[in-house]
Amino acid sequence: MERDVRQIKNISNLNLFERFLKLCAGRTGQLLNMNSLAVETGVDSKTVASWLSVLESSFIIYLLKPHHQNFNKRLVKMPKLYFYDTGIACSLLGISNAAQLDLHPFKGNLFENFIITEFIKDRYNKNAAMDLYFWRDSAGNEMDLVVDQGTNLYPIEIKAGKTITAEYFKNHQWWNKTTGSEEGTIIYAGDEIQQRSQGLNIIP
Repeated sequence: MERDVRQIKNISNLNLFERFLKLCAGRTGQLLNMNSLAVETGVDSKTVASWLSVLESSFIIYLLKPHHQNFNKRLVKMPKLYFYDTGIACSLLGISNAAQLDLHPFKGNLFENFIITEFIKDRYNKNAAMDLYFWRDSAGNEMDLVVDQGTNLYPIEIKAGKTITAEYFKNHQWWNKTTGSEEGTIIYAGDEIQQRSQGLNIIP
């Protein structure tokens, strides 16, 4: 990855760049605050913006944009950061085997990363529109993935747990109340397919 990036951008301090990559991995599935990332890396914001641009154009990271139409609440405008290769994110976080991943505090973020990037790659393979977003308001209410279908927004929640709990439905309940929509999907790490009321699908 360092070799590929250096062919595009002249990076003289590889140690600093590696630190930057690890800090990016630590932000997997989170809102990307470039000023904070610059401070922690020890470079200016312009350098961080340049490095992120190179990683994005090299298909190393993907920045999922927020959807901000129709609703009255002020929305967060920062994108969320994901790695196209979840294995690279794991490596940068120091995860070397499945047992470590299962107990890692970033397990949920990495599971979300895997699911999001599968949606992205599916669209690339089909040469389809990149109609994927996330939704988050200023109160912290969030939907992990929103598919803009033109006439409506389809909500998808992603959970790394293997057991369905009441907590899984909170964001969909908020979404339904806010939008009036009564459909959506929860993707989780279990093995049971369910069809709930109000058009909610649960997919393993």
